[in-house]
Amino acid sequence: MGVDFGKTARDYGKHRTGFPEELFGRLSSFGVGETGSRVLDVGTGTGTLARGFALRGCGVVGLDPAAPLLEEARRLDEEAGVRVEYVTAKAERTGLPDASFDAVTAGQCWHWFDRGKAAAEARRVLRPGGRLVIAHFDWVPLPGNIVEATEGLIERHNPAWGMGGGTGIYPAWLADVAVARFGAVETFSFDVSVPYPHEGWRGRIRASAGVAASLPPERVERFDAELERLLRARFPEDPLSVPHRVFAVVCSAP
Repeated sequence: MGVDFGKTARDYGKHRTGFPEELFGRLSSFGVGETGSRVLDVGTGTGTLARGFALRGCGVVGLDPAAPLLEEARRLDEEAGVRVEYVTAKAERTGLPDASFDAVTAGQCWHWFDRGKAAAEARRVLRPGGRLVIAHFDWVPLPGNIVEATEGLIERHNPAWGMGGGTGIYPAWLADVAVARFGAVETFSFDVSVPYPHEGWRGRIRASAGVAASLPPERVERFDAELERLLRARFPEDPLSVPHRVFAVVCSAP
């Protein structure tokens, strides 16, 4: 399945809810995001994590291979009154100097990388003792809920998707960071309920890998129309209350 999130940039910026504030609070207990620190956010997309750290007084570089997403990130930064430096590049080969960051973060993107190369590159650009953070903010499918129904619809329209049924927990990332010789590995997770109006949920799903990032426009329109009918028929409450799980791995460079 070919995925290009650049095709979803507008929906991505408008409808994909950013990480909750609680994540930044928890990361601060690890010394991540202190005022004046240097943070590199790889796979930054529309800058959700990057903007959060910039608002906390960090010097932030956001990196992504999709230029349309970075344009959307700049627009959102301007609205928020912050400045982030953006670089069009991949996490596996950033082109940035050795030992130049206090933290490297990867939000909702580690699974898209060549993970071994991305971990090695993160170690290269981190200062000794700097932190690597791999974070996720996933919807949670439960029997009969809106997420399960939506995932089933995505699978019918795009059988190549194959990313449904997740728990929001990623134990394989622990092996990735250990092989890259990171230490002091810790994890945490917590659940939150995110309100989505019907229009917002449709936009959020259009901006997902299995829909507008991989399907042609006419198939996206058919999917969206069917999702609208599904919401009216089975989930009429508006806004919806959508269960999500935050999961993070935090570790230290040698």
